[in-house]
Amino acid sequence: MPDLTPLLAFRWSPRAFDPSTELDLEEAASLLEAARWAPSADNLQPWRFALGHREDETWKRILTCLPLDDQGWARHAAALLVGAHTGDDGRAAYDLGQAVAHLTVQATALGLHVHQLTRFDRAGLAAELDLPDDIRPLVVVAVGRLGDPYALPPELRDAETALRHRRPMASLLLG
Repeated sequence: MPDLTPLLAFRWSPRAFDPSTELDLEEAASLLEAARWAPSADNLQPWRFALGHREDETWKRILTCLPLDDQGWARHAAALLVGAHTGDDGRAAYDLGQAVAHLTVQATALGLHVHQLTRFDRAGLAAELDLPDDIRPLVVVAVGRLGDPYALPPELRDAETALRHRRPMASLLLG
């Protein structure tokens, strides 16, 4: 395997979060600062975020818009972050993806883990957070410290403890 920075090599998306740890203000600021410095087309920086810490009102509003099966494990995350974008073209969504990727790498550097979710009630979340019409939620990011995978239901536990797999490089190349 080619050399890869450990921040990328060790990144993974767990569902087992430690329900006893918090995301402190300095860690939250560091994650958002990493997202702020992501590249964006024409430097528009179309990303917007809503951050809820475990059990605060924002966190509860975000959690209720997730599917029930995801609520079961996401409720243990220290924070839930909504990633949204302005504009309705693909560039804004792409740029938001870059911002969330930067946030993800920064989380790894801080010893945190994130799990991104794109399956949620977007309209419900926009209403719950009273978002303006031009702000489009695209992703919810669960953030926290690694928890006990054996606390998960068996079907999630198996996936959580399995070896990570990636497609072979050759299957990613076109032509």
